[in-house]
Amino acid sequence: MTLASDEPIDQAQEPPERPGEPGPAPASLGKQVRSAARWSLINTMVMRLGNFATGIILARYVLDPATWGVYGIAQTVLLVLLSANELGVGLAIVRWDGDVRRFAPTVLSLSTISSSLLYLVLFVAAPTVGGMLGSPQASGVLRVMCLCLILDGLSQVPAGFLTREFAQRQRMVIDALNFVLSTATTLVLAFAGMGAMAFAWGAVVGNVAALIGFWIAAPHMMRFGWNPDQARALLRFGLPLAGASLLALGVVNVDTLVVGSTLGNVSLGFYVLAFNMSGWPVRIISEAARRVSFAGFSRLAESPEALAKGFSRALGVLVTGTVPLCVLLAVLAGPVIDLVYGDKWSPAAAALPWLMVLGLARIGCELAYDCLVAIGRRRLLIMVQGLWLVALVPVLIVAARVHGIVGVSEGHVLVAGGLVVPVFVLALRRGGISIGSIVRACSWPFFGGAVMALSILLLEHALGHGKIALVVIGAAAMVVYAVCVLPSLGFLRGTTAARKGGRHGGKHRKSR
Repeated sequence: MTLASDEPIDQAQEPPERPGEPGPAPASLGKQVRSAARWSLINTMVMRLGNFATGIILARYVLDPATWGVYGIAQTVLLVLLSANELGVGLAIVRWDGDVRRFAPTVLSLSTISSSLLYLVLFVAAPTVGGMLGSPQASGVLRVMCLCLILDGLSQVPAGFLTREFAQRQRMVIDALNFVLSTATTLVLAFAGMGAMAFAWGAVVGNVAALIGFWIAAPHMMRFGWNPDQARALLRFGLPLAGASLLALGVVNVDTLVVGSTLGNVSLGFYVLAFNMSGWPVRIISEAARRVSFAGFSRLAESPEALAKGFSRALGVLVTGTVPLCVLLAVLAGPVIDLVYGDKWSPAAAALPWLMVLGLARIGCELAYDCLVAIGRRRLLIMVQGLWLVALVPVLIVAARVHGIVGVSEGHVLVAGGLVVPVFVLALRRGGISIGSIVRACSWPFFGGAVMALSILLLEHALGHGKIALVVIGAAAMVVYAVCVLPSLGFLRGTTAARKGGRHGGKHRKSR
């Protein structure tokens, strides 16, 4: 078994590579990745559209901004804790070579113990945490919602196994079960007047259903065990990743904590709504890609050239698919929020354009994160994420006091664009991915986005903000964007590189 950092572990304790299992050929791997990516994209789009519809119902007919703010606090705490609840050892199921059944029991024991202990700490500290974040009433919601920590710890091994095997079709069935039960529970309890607690119990019910689904899909992965040597190696592998993930989630969620403690629950409710909207492209496209990107980059990690090509194409596809959604929501923020959620949520529109820029930056940073993890640059990731968080906290605090939720959004973009993106680009360059390939992946989508934004402004001036006008403007802008990015189609499909390779190969054979 080898680690992401190529650090060997005790071969007397760990299984060797299985005979006759040299790893998938590039063509086979590419087919697996494409199939998994398709199922993952379908899964993510269906789930996110469902969540989107549920959010509209709750925001328009049940919840007010203050209640949404309480939910935002509880969700933020849960997400931050989930980033480190299994100490990072769950990724070993995806990354380590060898027979996964030999070390899976130790991973399951570690993740279950750590997540259970973390929940006990949170249960005791919930009133203090809620008070510090300006929401004392959130303590009960925290105690219920964070039961998902334990459920997530139990699910780590079978979920990781499905990711390792690119079994995204099975994952879609499990996620659908989670979504249906959690949504039904949330809606019933919300209309019964339980407020933010409806989200908490909905999350717990959905995660219980997902755990049962994972157990059915991979029952051989739900066996506890303990090997001290494996445990030490797993912690050496996982703790740096858990630290980096914790910092990454801190970066994404520190704004919620700042807004809640500085501006109160009502402003937090508006901000959470805008931030969730800005995350639509990230969740629909980037989340689908990340379910296969880490496993795919891990298989390419031994070939710098293949890794560089794979990353460049993946970035190009992600940015090409995300830019039009970001431009639409940024330029039409006010009309879209009024149409979808109602005019009581209109204060959220001022923050949304800046948050859409942040969402686009997050997509590239998250893909870079997966690539750097796959090639073993864990310490570097911790440094980058730590730098991001250290720079972000004071900027957001000052920005919130000066310019409210809009200032927080602007501060996010300032730190991400001015500091973090350049650092990630340099880190990728050290990993063998050239700046030129990154620019090539992003140039046509960015050009198309600029033309698209201009066309939206012109059409909006001519047609106004009516429902029919918004549909016409959106459709016309998408057509404009599609025309602008047509020249990059060969690069995204990989056919340009193949033709070049064929031409060079033909010349070489002729010279021989």
